Amino acid sequence: MTNLKKVAILGRPNVGKSSLFNRLARQQDAITSDTIGTTRDIKKRVVTISGNRDFEIIDTGGIDESTEMFATVKRLSLRTAKEADIILYVVDGKNIPAEEDKELFYGLQALGKPIALIVNKIDNDKDEALRYWDFLEFGADITLPISVSHNRYMNAFYTWLETYIPEREEEKTLTLEEDDEQSFEDILEMVHIKEEEEEDNHIKVAIIGRVNTGKSSLLNALLQEERAVVSNVAGTTIDPINESMEYKNHTITFVDTAGIRQRGRIVGIEKFALERTEAMLKEADIALLVIDATMGVVELDERIANLIEKFKLGCLIVLNKWDIRDEITYEKAVEDIRDELKFLHYAPLITISAKTGQRVPKILDEIIAIYGRYKQRIPTATLNEVLKYAIGRHHPPSLNGVPIKIKFATQYEIKPPKIALIVNRPDGVHFSYKRYLANIFREKFDFVGVPLDIDPRKRGQRVDDD
Repeated sequence: MTNLKKVAILGRPNVGKSSLFNRLARQQDAITSDTIGTTRDIKKRVVTISGNRDFEIIDTGGIDESTEMFATVKRLSLRTAKEADIILYVVDGKNIPAEEDKELFYGLQALGKPIALIVNKIDNDKDEALRYWDFLEFGADITLPISVSHNRYMNAFYTWLETYIPEREEEKTLTLEEDDEQSFEDILEMVHIKEEEEEDNHIKVAIIGRVNTGKSSLLNALLQEERAVVSNVAGTTIDPINESMEYKNHTITFVDTAGIRQRGRIVGIEKFALERTEAMLKEADIALLVIDATMGVVELDERIANLIEKFKLGCLIVLNKWDIRDEITYEKAVEDIRDELKFLHYAPLITISAKTGQRVPKILDEIIAIYGRYKQRIPTATLNEVLKYAIGRHHPPSLNGVPIKIKFATQYEIKPPKIALIVNRPDGVHFSYKRYLANIFREKFDFVGVPLDIDPRKRGQRVDDD
């Protein structure tokens, strides 16, 4: 993807620039808060609107000269505006127009680029009546009232932006239904595909498990030095511990989480530790599920494993304390884990001893391999060739006599991989057939250790619709 239009978001502090950036990027990427000056650096992301219009959105720091640091932020922001193709100047619609905004806007307008005056925080009709009309005195070619937080009037904003963002030139790809009246380009327009701007080699790994299963010992063994407190007292770790290391051109950040107890036994500070653990899992890529080999899988292990399923993480099951286990064989241990944790069927398993270091280094290689699969994107043409093969082997069952026709498939997300099926009756794709397709995709593509979402969608429905 080359020669993308650059769209810069500028404005004074605390007007909602980062919120608009996040809305366009469709994720909570930039930090937002009521604290003035939260954003200080330049943040970029390649995004897509209308299914096939790609551009680079650039979030800049709030323009202010109150301190030497903010003066530097202003200089960088204005330099970004000069390099951009399109400028979005954001103002706070809750307040009356400021002279500083007028001065900055007129200076940017003089650059001769497409520029829109974005009046943010117009959350309701009252706001619009009170403030929006005051901003017309700027004399901007286009003045757009919006509310990013309430998703209000955003369609008009997107319509204006589309006039300056060209459509992507699509490559011809396999169509499954020769007589389908809708072209590949029409179907692809339903799908919001996020493009990765650059190679991502930073892996976030959560070490998760019951209390006293050896998570902190494992962290120390992986880092080859004592970073976490190790004790026989259950629940020693309360705060998540972040530690990073470099391995084979990757940065791996480990988080040793608080050991999880039965819910009835979670009290006081451990309750907050559990909440922080779940918040951390939302940001993780891979979970190391640590199980005590001397006890095997217990009910709480299954509940903890459900968190991995909930947050759709890559997973490696780590059977610790293998050096002091009883007479249980490897085959029996694997059988028991697979039987109790059926929903983690995709996760590989490794037996280790964090205390002696037995097989611990192999975990690092597994993490890198799983992450490579977690972020892989299958080319659309290849994916549809496999889909056609799968349908040829086993057609989807009909629904109340109505044939189920799968028109097309595309992977619309990574980390984890998500595949949309464009189908005439999404409700007719039985879970067993989705499981069949997932198994075929796992057979043809390497998805070991990675959850895989199969998402039936009706024609005309975007994959990012709720």
